Amino acid sequence: MTRRWRGVGPGIIVAAAFIGPGTVTTATLAGARFGAQLIWALVFATVATIVLQEMSARLGLTTGAGLGTALRAVRGPRWLGISLAALAATAVVSGAAAYEAGNLTGAALGLEAMTGVPLRGWVALGAIVAGLLLWSGRYILLERVLAACVATMGVMFLATAILVAPAVGTLLEGAVWPRLPSGADVTALALIGTTIVPYNLFLHAAAVRERWSGPEDLPAARWDLVLAIGLGGVVSAAVVVTAASALDGTQVRSASDMAAQLEPLLGRWASHAFALGYAAAGVSSAITAPLAAAYTVLDTLGRGRDVRRPTARLVWGGCVIVGAVTALASLRPVPLIVLAQVVNGLVLPIIAVVLLIAMNDRSRLGDHVNTWRGNVAGGIVALLCAVLGLRAVWLAL
Repeated sequence: MTRRWRGVGPGIIVAAAFIGPGTVTTATLAGARFGAQLIWALVFATVATIVLQEMSARLGLTTGAGLGTALRAVRGPRWLGISLAALAATAVVSGAAAYEAGNLTGAALGLEAMTGVPLRGWVALGAIVAGLLLWSGRYILLERVLAACVATMGVMFLATAILVAPAVGTLLEGAVWPRLPSGADVTALALIGTTIVPYNLFLHAAAVRERWSGPEDLPAARWDLVLAIGLGGVVSAAVVVTAASALDGTQVRSASDMAAQLEPLLGRWASHAFALGYAAAGVSSAITAPLAAAYTVLDTLGRGRDVRRPTARLVWGGCVIVGAVTALASLRPVPLIVLAQVVNGLVLPIIAVVLLIAMNDRSRLGDHVNTWRGNVAGGIVALLCAVLGLRAVWLAL
């Protein structure tokens, strides 16, 4: 067991990445508006994340390369692999840029609630800080420190959820009975999009190679991701449960409103405690999203993993700039965060499909290709996400 705990790492990074300001905001909105009725979406999203991230980890450990490289090597005409890799990279970079706006806005919301300084000033400062850290290339230590802040926030939500949780029967019904109350379509898609983050599939394939050496380490990698992602799903569900009981239909406009759900546990200090964790989650995600986009492009082009390369700086710099401009131009920050999650949900089917294609390439994976069960599970994930995404777009027109 001790050896297993020493191996924990890549899964925690994935969980820390999706428990950001978007997760907190979206789960809060879901709980406040629909109670526990959408917990099933988080259950599905957590299981789906485990399914897809296991494929990503297996790809990285078996081939020693990332998803972009695997896609370029898909059997068939040369243009097919190049097209698939380009499509995946485009989807990831586009999603990361949209996500960045929500990350910077989330960090700014928390800092605004703590200091009273206007949100736009914090957005600009957050973009500058993220840019400087990415320019240096030394992001790992900061990411771990901020992940600890997110974990602390998670403990708070879990404790509060236990104190204010509704009846067990209500929770079980919301977890096992899929249903979409009137107006819940976009919120359900956002819950899925904030958990199954497309760029994490590219990050995970690289992270497992830093921790382990080859396919013989697959059991440890699987234990790591099931534990970490499962715990992340529980924390997200705790936010929904807490909001359902503490907010009960209250309209959420700022981090101060959301902090009300911590008051049963922390009293008047709830606002500052929530805001600090919320800001930490936003800054951490503001670094991770553009970094993942840069890794994706580098891997797709076969240029290694050095984020100090001009190509990488162009990609992550573009994501930071687009995110900052979008956030600064927005007058309603909470809808911006939810929009970022919806964008992720819409691009996810593309990434899931190309991952399935890569995981069936026996020339690269040998005996570690997907089984028929893996293909069925991955296909269900891609199909359901596509259906939810198209339904949300149809209702928005």
